[in-house]
Amino acid sequence: MCEPGLVALIGLLTGDYNMSRRRAVGLLGDVLGIDISLGALSEAEETVSEALAAPAEEAREYVAEQPVKNSDATGWRQGGEARTLWTIATVYATAFFITKDGSTAGLRGLFAKIKGILISDRGRQFGFWAMKMRQICWAHLIRRFAGFAERTGPVAQLGENLLLCAQSMIHCWHRVRDGTMSRSEFQQVMARLAPVIDRHLEDGVRLGVRGVSGSCADILQHRLAMWTFVRVPGVEPTNNHGERELRAFVLWRKMCFGSQSERGCRFAARIMTVTHTLRKQKRHVLSYLTQACQAALRGERAPALINATP
Repeated sequence: MCEPGLVALIGLLTGDYNMSRRRAVGLLGDVLGIDISLGALSEAEETVSEALAAPAEEAREYVAEQPVKNSDATGWRQGGEARTLWTIATVYATAFFITKDGSTAGLRGLFAKIKGILISDRGRQFGFWAMKMRQICWAHLIRRFAGFAERTGPVAQLGENLLLCAQSMIHCWHRVRDGTMSRSEFQQVMARLAPVIDRHLEDGVRLGVRGVSGSCADILQHRLAMWTFVRVPGVEPTNNHGERELRAFVLWRKMCFGSQSERGCRFAARIMTVTHTLRKQKRHVLSYLTQACQAALRGERAPALINATP
């Protein structure tokens, strides 16, 4: 198979659109009248994967250099064995990685350098990143506070207090984003509200309730990473962006249960890295994939994936 447009389309269907190989074969036959075997389809995926190796690496180098980035992870499978799928996402590019596990060593190996502010959850694997250069996700904290509020007695009251504070904070943050509150006004509000949240968390530690006090203590250990968004422009209080980037991969996993080989994992990470990045730049996905495949067949380098800045 050597038609670059067809090879690119196959990569788009079985990769970015998460279509099973059999359904892709059926679609190509029914819609385009192209008779293709499952083996040829697999070869096309490998061609696309190799064509996108350099662009995917370009995206990974770019996100590592950015001053603010989101990171999140979900489970993946390779031949039935557990793997971890990571994303590192910025406004302009997204990179995906599949590692053997979700350990600190596996995550740290994804970063050529430790640079910028990292928005994430409180996972211990992120401990190598300086706390003052992190922003932990307030959506996760709010869900935890809501869990406290669903209990009874002092724990329920603790949860309600924390939720009230968090909701007030998020309301003010939305006003900052829509321009009805200045950042300096917001910082003044947070100078009063942050100590109140700290005191409630300290009350939670003193309760001595399993599953609550330990959680409050852990959140307090991340105190320096709770308020980065207040002082640094461009930092969001939640990791919603990172979580959204993973959703397409979660759907892929539900439909195809992951990849059967290391080669399949490489294809998955590369195609999704490139397509997500192209869409963020509002570039035509199939055109770029076709150009990359054409370049690969000529023994040339693919077009630049990061060719401008926002």
